[in-house]
Amino acid sequence: MTHNGREVEIKLAVSGAVEARRMLRAAGFRVYERRVFEKNTVFDTSSQTLRNSARLLRVREIGKIAKLTYKGPPDNGKYKSREELELDVSDARTIGAIFERLAYHPAFRYDKFRTEFRQRGASGVVTDGSVTGGVAMVDETPIGVYLELEGSPAWIDRTARKLGFAEKDYITASYARLYTEWCEARGVEPTNMLFA
Repeated sequence: MTHNGREVEIKLAVSGAVEARRMLRAAGFRVYERRVFEKNTVFDTSSQTLRNSARLLRVREIGKIAKLTYKGPPDNGKYKSREELELDVSDARTIGAIFERLAYHPAFRYDKFRTEFRQRGASGVVTDGSVTGGVAMVDETPIGVYLELEGSPAWIDRTARKLGFAEKDYITASYARLYTEWCEARGVEPTNMLFA
């Protein structure tokens, strides 16, 4: 949920998807978007210009739908807050070819299954344009399951507490960073975070 071109989010590590869904249902959340498979490709130059400046250029494929996303450098703080620009594209392969012609190559690929949850009756935005709510997503990845909360800072804190988490549990790292740390802890050379 981006508001005025900005996303504010955290991740929370959970023991599994069944547990995450149970916690969300108990807190009044219901499935808003059913579980889907996402194939993500992060593009960068050979010298990692974007990564070194904490920016991201990504193409996400969800079935026949593709989304092109730019994310700016995150602000320092307990939430991951950064500029996010996103649009639907009709052809992920062609947009990838365009990036290649501009010297942006696939730098990291990662897979996940995502289920989106919302609270009943919560639109997340009030008439003056301020964000009052948020979205909870269960992300099943090859390195574990994460609950992602995206919305206003007050909503994130309130929802995390309701789910039994504290600020010390907040994760602001990207999936690329989490994957690298996961590989380092296991003595494995990082490549791409893909399901076998």
